[in-house]
Amino acid sequence: MPLHFEYHVPVRESGIDPVLLENRGVRLLKLLGITSHVSIVFMDDREMASFNLRYRKRKAATNVLSFPADPRGVGIPPELAPDDLGDILVSAETAARETRREGKPLNDRLTELIIHGLCHLLGHDHERSEEEARRIWLMEQDLFRQVQFSGRHTMLHLAVNVDHVATVRQARGTSEPDPVIAASICELAGAAGIVVHLREDRRHIQDRDVEILRRTVKTRLNLEMAATREMVDIALRIRPDMVTLVPEKRRELTTEGGLNVTGGRKKIGGVVEQLNGGKIPVSLFIDPDAQQIKAAGEIGATFVELHTGRYCDAPTRDEQEREFDLIRRSAADARAAGLRVNAGHGLDYRNTPRIAALDAIEELSIGHAIISRAVYVGLDQAVREMLALIRPPFAGT
Repeated sequence: MPLHFEYHVPVRESGIDPVLLENRGVRLLKLLGITSHVSIVFMDDREMASFNLRYRKRKAATNVLSFPADPRGVGIPPELAPDDLGDILVSAETAARETRREGKPLNDRLTELIIHGLCHLLGHDHERSEEEARRIWLMEQDLFRQVQFSGRHTMLHLAVNVDHVATVRQARGTSEPDPVIAASICELAGAAGIVVHLREDRRHIQDRDVEILRRTVKTRLNLEMAATREMVDIALRIRPDMVTLVPEKRRELTTEGGLNVTGGRKKIGGVVEQLNGGKIPVSLFIDPDAQQIKAAGEIGATFVELHTGRYCDAPTRDEQEREFDLIRRSAADARAAGLRVNAGHGLDYRNTPRIAALDAIEELSIGHAIISRAVYVGLDQAVREMLALIRPPFAGT
């Protein structure tokens, strides 16, 4: 691979997401047509300051420095670039200060600095004139948009929630339709997981369903549940592949918002500890909020599932954009904090593709939209249509 990354700072403590950055780096080289070797080194301010003093005669650290292998190259066409294009040095400390000031995810800022460094390696220089500075800035903005939204670099998984199959069954008090059979159809159609919410009032999924699903699901069974003693005992007995803790109100039609992890740290943390002790990974269903993400990591959760309901229900385009940006930032922050990231609630065939393009998200949990679509086209087709929507952005194929 023509791209080499070095980390002279502790990755986890710095909030750097190496997988995300390295995938974006590969994508950038493709977008720019670069086949030459490029090295990218992340360092602290002290090390950056030493390079800045030695080569630029400036005492302070800077955010990024570029060292072309051929310093005489000016405006090098990518196809004529030497085998070794050069090195890019990035100060993770300076970048972190800039992100706090600008209110953006650290890994997005690091991506911007990598783009800036690559432009310098190709001979572009914003210090030549104001006109060139503006042209380079526009080019960098365009590259950032492309690398962020034009394609995933990791496979996105679809988990199908079959609660509403049970809702139809319970409406008549019969044995059909059976969510167990529905789960099998979803798996055969390509779903990577099955989700069921065993509510305290048993309004749809029943204990019998969970027990049979545990024996029949071939992919991954995700049990959504409230953080109660009864549900913990059931989970430890059934042993699903993972548990997602969700808030639960008896009078709600569906889950209305995320868990308040910061306000219920002791109770939720105790449940997470019990489930982790039973070797069951725990996900917390939370709103896209920095404090909730921080608390989720501190109490030992493995995953967070970001609540996408406000994005899906936003009445105006501006509000939807604000909610989408919040999900994007929160997903990046959660990944940087060492959490794995899923998302769900309210996603349908219209609003899902933008969420699906976010690299930090591993899995989408979708139920109502798929089951509703199945009324018209059948469950197998409904799952395949959703998979077709979320898979095209995958750039790893």
